[in-house]
Amino acid sequence: MNTGNLILAVHGTRDPHGTAVARSLALDVAELVRQPARLAFADVRTPTVGQVAARTPGPLVVVPAFLASGYHVRTDIPHQLARAGRADAVVTPALGGHPALLDTAVRRLDDAGYRTGDAVVLACVGTSDPGAGAELRRAAADLSRRLGTRVEVAFIATGGPTVTERVAQLRERGHRRVAVASWLLAPGLFHDRLAHAGADAVADPLCPAPAIARAVVDRYRRAVVGQPA
Repeated sequence: MNTGNLILAVHGTRDPHGTAVARSLALDVAELVRQPARLAFADVRTPTVGQVAARTPGPLVVVPAFLASGYHVRTDIPHQLARAGRADAVVTPALGGHPALLDTAVRRLDDAGYRTGDAVVLACVGTSDPGAGAELRRAAADLSRRLGTRVEVAFIATGGPTVTERVAQLRERGHRRVAVASWLLAPGLFHDRLAHAGADAVADPLCPAPAIARAVVDRYRRAVVGQPA
């Protein structure tokens, strides 16, 4: 039963592959909830979250497919909804804190050739939001516990150190091998930069993966009925 129209809000990318992955995620989510999952973009591409919300009647649940609750989740998406006259929409927490994402990150790292004993960097887009920064550090701490080794946070677009700088620092400390775990949802410019960071292993983005679609559905169902998927 449809108890709320689902909008899947993603950042947006000019990379066609990244956009295709986002559309595939929306289709996978729609199949799981047996109703449309309307894809909307917070930035770069259209339709925007506000545009999709304005033309979608009835109750709305917006699931932000972001890995931390930075500017887009805390400010931009709510403002877009308000300007569209849909301040009544429910916005769920960002995906980043969902355990399925950590599980997927570990699998991606293993698939990339991670070896026990490797130094590990968690590559994040970056943020100037202190709360989002704390969430990214928690993700690195969670990954540290899963791998049994310290995981260093590094950034691609905002903040520092950069992934390249962090890899170099680890080399200087005597680590022979460095692996990069990708805290990115989809391929695109940001992930492409990781290939030039000097690491021995670079994990793929988290999507496509069935676990990520299930995480979106879990966020949605908790919002509409208060129960996990």
